[in-house]
Amino acid sequence: MPNGKVRFFDEEKGFGFIQGDDGQQVYLHASVLPGDAEVQAGTRLEYSVADGRRGPQALSVRVLETPRLSKRNRKSADEMSIIIEDLVKLLDGLGSRLKHGQYPERAQSRKVATMLRRVADDFDV
Repeated sequence: MPNGKVRFFDEEKGFGFIQGDDGQQVYLHASVLPGDAEVQAGTRLEYSVADGRRGPQALSVRVLETPRLSKRNRKSADEMSIIIEDLVKLLDGLGSRLKHGQYPERAQSRKVATMLRRVADDFDV
């Protein structure tokens, strides 16, 4: 099975591209990723390739290594405090709706989940 690095991946759109170790560019769709996988630029993957509508397409993807955010790329403590305060306000609003039996819509849920993952990544360096 070929290996490569994620060159680009957009979580909102659900696709990206892998640059194979052999130089081949392969289309990567979110549906072929393992359920708990976090993929970003630089993530090393093992995958099989099939011909798809957009050319070579990754199948049977397995995450080998996810790059860590370096400390020098982290936001400052002042910036993070503002982000956390805004996130708490957003979660309070969602909590109120949940108490009334209303789940957020799927698009809003994905945005909140993405924000929580990014904040967690900044803390987990």
